[in-house]
Amino acid sequence: MNSIERKSVLSLAMLYATRMLGLFMVLPVFVLYGNDLHGATPALIGLAIGAYGLSQALLQIPFGALSDRYGRKPLLYIGLVIFCLGSVVAALSESIYGVIIGRFIQGAGAIAAVIMALLSDLTSVESRTKSMAFVGMSIGVSFTIALILGPLVAKLGGLQAIFWLTAALAAFALIWTKVSIPTPAVRTRHRDTRVFSDQILDVLKDKELLRLDFGILVLHLVLTAMFIAIPVSLVDSVGLSSEQHWWLYLLVLVGSFIAMIPLIIVGETKQKMKPIFCVAI
Repeated sequence: MNSIERKSVLSLAMLYATRMLGLFMVLPVFVLYGNDLHGATPALIGLAIGAYGLSQALLQIPFGALSDRYGRKPLLYIGLVIFCLGSVVAALSESIYGVIIGRFIQGAGAIAAVIMALLSDLTSVESRTKSMAFVGMSIGVSFTIALILGPLVAKLGGLQAIFWLTAALAAFALIWTKVSIPTPAVRTRHRDTRVFSDQILDVLKDKELLRLDFGILVLHLVLTAMFIAIPVSLVDSVGLSSEQHWWLYLLVLVGSFIAMIPLIIVGETKQKMKPIFCVAI
């Protein structure tokens, strides 16, 4: 990558990681502190966690398509403002219903597809895979930091403190987008990042892709379900207070990163990605 591409990728990775940091911080503590909200039930707590993903899934493609027409950065601004608004609504809410609404609004700022499209605008075809891998790494780092910060921030001010911090991070992301992310001279329409209506049915009928889609669905379902069940078990069964959970998450994540590296090396050098993939599952 040349210097302009490196700056662009770093700026977009920072934007993505900043936005995801606030979202990830909620995961390890929501089930522990959500019971303090008026009207909270186990089902409604689960809905509050999942509301973000629901609106995100519904609006991801429309945001990407609108960015093709009106430009990437305007849609980034709109999405970040919506995300910030949802964070404020959740922070001000004392009932589980208000938090559900706030989480749904958060997810409505569905800018992930826009970021990927902008990444394609600002990088060459040869650099695109590396660029997307770097953005993916930033999300992993953000997830790790969030699992450490979440219990610590929640100890200071509960869920409201996390939502206020998330709103502040969204405001920072707005400024970062304005001053650090370049505006592409030409907005290209890449077939790997743009919505083509004539291909939607082909995608939905692709059996290989559907298998991967199902695998990702199950992976995220299990991960989210674990963060609903495990924090409670750590408190009730193990006797580990909520503010101490961070070091356990840190050990697990560091261990997984260490274990992942040799698996990737073996898979790439020995051309054994499918067996490694199956072993990982």
